Amino acid sequence: MGTGFMKDPLELSIIIVNWNSAEFVRRCVRSVREQTTGLDYEILVVDNASFDGCEKMLKEHDPEVKYIQSDQNLGFARANNLAFEASRGASLLFLNPDTEIVGPAVVRLARALRQLPGVGAVGARLLNGDGTTQTSCIQSFPTIMNQVLDSEYLRKKWPGSPLWGVAALYRAQSNPEEAEAISGACVMVRRDVFQRVGRFSEDYFMYTEDIDLCYKLWRLGCKNYYVPDATVIHFGGGSSLAAASNFSTVMTRESIWRFLRKTRGHVYGLGYRVSMLVSSFVRLAFLVTLFPAQPASRRRSSWNASFRKWQAILRWSMNREEWLRQYRGPGL
Repeated sequence: MGTGFMKDPLELSIIIVNWNSAEFVRRCVRSVREQTTGLDYEILVVDNASFDGCEKMLKEHDPEVKYIQSDQNLGFARANNLAFEASRGASLLFLNPDTEIVGPAVVRLARALRQLPGVGAVGARLLNGDGTTQTSCIQSFPTIMNQVLDSEYLRKKWPGSPLWGVAALYRAQSNPEEAEAISGACVMVRRDVFQRVGRFSEDYFMYTEDIDLCYKLWRLGCKNYYVPDATVIHFGGGSSLAAASNFSTVMTRESIWRFLRKTRGHVYGLGYRVSMLVSSFVRLAFLVTLFPAQPASRRRSSWNASFRKWQAILRWSMNREEWLRQYRGPGL
């Protein structure tokens, strides 16, 4: 197995951004080491000012990891771009800390990146901790329509609809398939192509950077591929509705809004915000109507979580989430 420090240049740089996830990082790095053979690679870990003992842990368990300490939380895009500057790989694998490699997933992704025609980026099949497939592995680029209609029920009832872009997840085959957008939890791209599209856009603090990258690759004329025989466990993606925080709920809408403004114009971005306002009103009204029929236990769990979620989206659509200002640049 290559350690990542034997040759220059290397075949692959694996980049992990940490924020209060030291134990996840340890397990992620261990899985890479145990499962990845036949590649000359390096692993780089950026700590986004969490100072959670990650550096000490890596020195003890895997001192060959290149560790980068940031004194401020740079967000996902800027932290990955920082690690890119220190990397040497001809290809780059951006990997979430809360992932574990299953079998030769990294090798299969690297092979797909070399062999597929017109390839821009490749992504793995992401599994929840219970072994089920995450529907966020791949998706269509955001539109007002697919965001308004976004629900697990509709996805499951019409999985083949182009609205979602997830049909490949339900086909029983192992051949790579084209996808519009690949999850940033595990995405591999060639170094020269990554540079050519301007790296990760730093317009976003977190969320949607992966969609933005895939969109830029698509605009360049490249194809993004889903590689189903490369499997990676993604623990974060398996969080329940009840565990979802208002921060992630609101920040996701904020980032999608920025993406739509950037790619479709200000009027379309305004249309998205208005559509979320109407959608949140409808969902909240439905939940209030549904409340009397809910068992007491459900009222304390999923119903309450759903209500809080759509209440937060309503506040965001009315520009009432003041804390977001610290993450916005000029003119936003």
